[in-house]
Amino acid sequence: MAAAWAAVFPFIMAPEPHRVWGMSACLGYLCAAVAALSSRPRGRAVSVCLALGGAVVVPFVLLVLTGTAQSEVGVVERSGLLTLRQATPYLPDPHTVGEVTPYLPGMAVFGLPRAVLGESGLLPGLLGDARLWCAVAFLGCLWAARRAIRRPAGGPSAIGGGPSAVGGGASRGYAVGAFVASPAVALPLCVSGVDLPLTGLLFLALAFAARRRPVAAGLALAAACSLKWTAWPAVAVAVTLLAHHGGTRAAVRGAVVAVGGTVLLVLPSALLSPGPLVQQVFAFPTGRGPFETPAASPLPGRLLADLGPVGWYAAVALLLAGGLAVFVSLLVRPPHDLVSAADRLAVGLCVAFLLAPAGRFGYLALPVTLAVLARLVGGAHRKEPAHDLVVRTSRPARPTPVPAARSAR
Repeated sequence: MAAAWAAVFPFIMAPEPHRVWGMSACLGYLCAAVAALSSRPRGRAVSVCLALGGAVVVPFVLLVLTGTAQSEVGVVERSGLLTLRQATPYLPDPHTVGEVTPYLPGMAVFGLPRAVLGESGLLPGLLGDARLWCAVAFLGCLWAARRAIRRPAGGPSAIGGGPSAVGGGASRGYAVGAFVASPAVALPLCVSGVDLPLTGLLFLALAFAARRRPVAAGLALAAACSLKWTAWPAVAVAVTLLAHHGGTRAAVRGAVVAVGGTVLLVLPSALLSPGPLVQQVFAFPTGRGPFETPAASPLPGRLLADLGPVGWYAAVALLLAGGLAVFVSLLVRPPHDLVSAADRLAVGLCVAFLLAPAGRFGYLALPVTLAVLARLVGGAHRKEPAHDLVVRTSRPARPTPVPAARSAR
């Protein structure tokens, strides 16, 4: 199925990066399928390696070396250069849609290598590409989340640890590798990569919250919330998860770190260029900026917004109602583990992306990735454990002692 999906890209996708990825990924998926059907002992490992090579390594290196990428990569790299020059990633008066920076100031970090190294030379061209550092951030978050999950709070043993879990750990490693090679991750990793750090940081924050580490969860949330404002709903999900495991005190600590860290990261740019930040980060993605956003997939919110001002307000009202419904669900039935928290956040993000006045189908890869990673890295879904439940076991009735016969006098 993945090979068939990738084979379509060279024929129907206009952007060149997508066509390059489709040709390479299709060949990699076909070779991986042949290896998976083989009866060799290492057939699964070879299959995952072939899929990663064809869908990630080869197209990534080719696209980076040729400088072929989606426009988002250039926007991130320009924002890094602007941050070095003027301490804010926003142009005061953009003249074209390509000069708009629709990200919060934290995203400029991935453009700093290009600003420092420049574009001359093979090595600077490779190391300066923002996609490389987006991929490094995503994979680093997966590694950190797996370590956090394998060392749960409250006990020295690791989930999946011990001699008997070696095979299970290897199976999960293959599963994570196969998912990274899937189109949901491999395509954005190669052609743009800007949503991968956000996804990785959100997953890492939920993993820390599930292990009762409020400060670490708050720091991961602050980093994510400084990249895109679409990460802000994750604060509510992580805080409720912290409250379930660590109580009110842990939830408050996590929330304070998350909100305070976000303010510290965003405030300098907000003070230096408040108008451009509001126009480019909030108004532009919702279709209210001076330029029309290229995110114009025929999703319900976009179709409503196209009807005019009344339709736009209707889409916003539905979006707010959907967000309120998800928030109420957090209060009525809070998430109790990593899987349930990732599912709840995925539902909230799906509602936001479907009902937003502007959006594209590619945004839905973020909630899908969160839900799948929670199951691959965090384990299968478990029902909420019962608390304060006393199980009484029946005891065999004690035999009635028979009085000893009195001796005759």
